[in-house]
Amino acid sequence: MPRTPSPAAGIAAALASRAEEVCRRYLPGGKKQGRYWVAGDLEGSPGRSLFVRLKPPGAPGKWTDAATGEHGDLLDLIRHRSAAPTLRAAMDEARAFLALPAPPPAGGGPPYDAREAVRRIWQGCRPLDGGPGEAYLRARGITRFRFPSLRFHPALYHREAGRRLPALVAAVTDTEGALHGVHRTWIDPGASAKAGVLPSRKALGRVFGYAVRFGAPGATLLVGEGIETVLSIVTAAPRVPAAAALSAGSLGAFVPPEGVSCLIVARDNDPEGERSAGRLAARCARTGISARIIVSERGDFNDDLAVLGAAVLAARLTPLFRLAGVGEEGV
Repeated sequence: MPRTPSPAAGIAAALASRAEEVCRRYLPGGKKQGRYWVAGDLEGSPGRSLFVRLKPPGAPGKWTDAATGEHGDLLDLIRHRSAAPTLRAAMDEARAFLALPAPPPAGGGPPYDAREAVRRIWQGCRPLDGGPGEAYLRARGITRFRFPSLRFHPALYHREAGRRLPALVAAVTDTEGALHGVHRTWIDPGASAKAGVLPSRKALGRVFGYAVRFGAPGATLLVGEGIETVLSIVTAAPRVPAAAALSAGSLGAFVPPEGVSCLIVARDNDPEGERSAGRLAARCARTGISARIIVSERGDFNDDLAVLGAAVLAARLTPLFRLAGVGEEGV
């Protein structure tokens, strides 16, 4: 009797049937060469170490990194590139890419719809002014945070903890402003800090390659990893329109909006931040966009803000922004 393929195997097969589309989305630094998509590594850097088979002979979708010996299928690739913490999360990302419906829950009933869950959470939020959401950001030295992309939920359910807690909720959108996901940070209202639950931050929906956006971009745009990191720079330099990509992998895949000619890439001070910023800068160079990389003195720019203060951070960054064409009024 033939064995029914697992859901993961079915998704991997569907991805393999669209292998080139997957590679263009998740390995944008690579290029097509004959029957293969060739890149430098799993991070999508330019190079010739990683080979993804696009067409037979051989199984499409299978990849091998000659430098490390790693290998897998396109679901493995998506799990790595989207920094999915579990196989289920990687499958959700792949289903969203493939525009497949979510599977029905094990106990029957209506299928889980991540897009509807994102919409419900966002609609259940309220403005950020006052309350634990604002207190949490102010405790981190952030004073500029009143953007449409940030809201507060007074009692958002945390599945692993099995209880409801207040949460800072951010809208994850594309360049046209369409909502694709939400990023949630659960808060301990008594301490104005992250709640003592694991994980204290989670994303829902499609977030890879999209961003949380702060202000309308002009010719210049600042992009960084975390929300607090980017808001720390915006606190020091309020005239800078910005976006938070939410992870190093997503930063490397960030797509600048139409009309942006200069991208300021704010990276964390670690090897992963260095690699992701370098990938993004290299892609910008190929498309004629000027890219300037700035790096925090400490772990990230929120650490810099906490130690140095907004005035010192502004003094350090303002000359760079002035060169990039950003006015210094309000700094």
